[in-house]
Amino acid sequence: MSQTEELPAIPQPAAPARFEEATHAPSGSTQWWRRSVIYQIYPRSFRDTTGNGIGDLRGITTELHHIASLGVDAIWLSPFFASPQKDAGYDVSDYRAVDPLFGTLEDFDELIAEANRLEVKILVDIVPNHCSDQHALFREALASPAGSAARDMFIFRDGLGDGGQLPPNNWQSHFGGSAWTRVPEPDGTGGQYYLHLFDSSQPDFNWDNPAVGDEFASVLRFWLDRGAGGFRVDVAHALVKASGLPDWHGRADGADTPGYPFADAPMFGQPAVHEVFRRWRAICEEYPDERVLCAEANVHPIEAMADWVRPDEMHQSFNFPFLHTDWDAAALKAIITRSLKAFDAVGAPSTWVLSNHDVPRHATRLGAPTPALRPGDGLGPEDAQPDPVLGLARARAATLFMLGLPGGAYLYQGEELGLGDHTELPHEYRQDPTYARTDGERLGRDGCRVPLPWNDSTRSLGFSDADTGWLPQPGGWESLTRQAQESDPDSTLNLYRKALALRRTHDLGLGNLNWLEDTAGGQLLGFGNSGVLVLLNLGPTPVDVPAGEVLLASSATALGVAPAGTGSLVLNPDAALWLRPRTA
Repeated sequence: MSQTEELPAIPQPAAPARFEEATHAPSGSTQWWRRSVIYQIYPRSFRDTTGNGIGDLRGITTELHHIASLGVDAIWLSPFFASPQKDAGYDVSDYRAVDPLFGTLEDFDELIAEANRLEVKILVDIVPNHCSDQHALFREALASPAGSAARDMFIFRDGLGDGGQLPPNNWQSHFGGSAWTRVPEPDGTGGQYYLHLFDSSQPDFNWDNPAVGDEFASVLRFWLDRGAGGFRVDVAHALVKASGLPDWHGRADGADTPGYPFADAPMFGQPAVHEVFRRWRAICEEYPDERVLCAEANVHPIEAMADWVRPDEMHQSFNFPFLHTDWDAAALKAIITRSLKAFDAVGAPSTWVLSNHDVPRHATRLGAPTPALRPGDGLGPEDAQPDPVLGLARARAATLFMLGLPGGAYLYQGEELGLGDHTELPHEYRQDPTYARTDGERLGRDGCRVPLPWNDSTRSLGFSDADTGWLPQPGGWESLTRQAQESDPDSTLNLYRKALALRRTHDLGLGNLNWLEDTAGGQLLGFGNSGVLVLLNLGPTPVDVPAGEVLLASSATALGVAPAGTGSLVLNPDAALWLRPRTA
């Protein structure tokens, strides 16, 4: 239920909302990226027009009007470059070519033309930390001797121990196992090792070599010249490694552990990486229409993440601490406050995100049993399964709450349909390299990457003319197709449309934030933004909320009936609400 006139008449209390001291004030700038809503498309799972079970660029062009109609400002495209596809395209063999799986450069140009017609921007996902072992530069490096200019494009080192039998250091891959692979000499004996923070098919570039920087400057201009609106930068914090490549006994992803804070990780967050992005920002500013950079800089704490969005570097950086915060009012309030203060200090907008292609979708995560899901891993058929009703209710509420925050917001394809993960995906279908490299100990990310359901026209629910896509869809998605939700005013799809329209009407992305004083024992979280009061009930019981005109509720059952004589508006558990508060 979404409009005031649709709600039953409920007596309103006279007391106005009371707020704490202001946490965030508007910057005064109207630059589009400060309040943007950006929709992530994972091309292989979006829409297939060739019948091979894999989504493609023409599929995106064909369906782009549906995404534009949500009210988003831009599309972020996960990699579509030429690639052996060992890591779903994040292993790039040619940064200036479209993989034939996805189409051609001409298809990309047509996508840009359609995006321009619909007035949405296209952001390209650039992968500068590593490439594929099939990239021409790496093939040349393998064919060249130790110490050559070709090898200096990557991080080659001699091994340790007798005959170099040990890797150069103890670094581990994000996908499991050593981060070093040894290459043979022409006579078959063991040679040097090369570094790969991810799969062994993804060698890391040597960003200490200026030639690497020149190569990527050329790549950026190639796509900007074709009309790209900017770039999402993969693993932006990892490009430069500490001198000498010292051992590291913390986690492979650098996450804080006792005695090993992220700040000490020798493969992340090195000061010289910022010079790379200052150069990139200058390149973007050579072009009109505010071409932007967004960092996937998974750094800790949040104050350090703000270093990536100083005025001469990135425009935005993903807010992973917000994404990983538990369903807890105090924890959410703390990370939002810290985020706004950290990013305000450098004059940048904070961003907010709940799902992407690397984590379980929030409709699954918020309905999952405890303990919480491990980062980067989903649930499998042997695990206790999530509660889909609870997960969807919380996901809708979390989204409505997030979209009320000032700053930028990122949406992941299919979340507007209320999709969860395929938590019972048979293991024989898994393609994430994490699954193979850990011998199944980690399930990986396939569950959140399942092809989208569009309609009931095919067995793959309109995704493809093929019976199934590259990953099978779970049962029960027939009721979640875009077609099925179009005409239902209470559908998740229409909740997103209404929320994004109201967000734009009230200019919430460029707004302020004042926390509501807590009057519900810590289970109600609320803030005011540009005259709109945003409320989220994270507790187990209904709570009274301030008086006002209801603008939008997260579900048809979000509002309850107050006890007789209280004259209150009541917000039910696991629900969110936008209203225009009474001021007197």
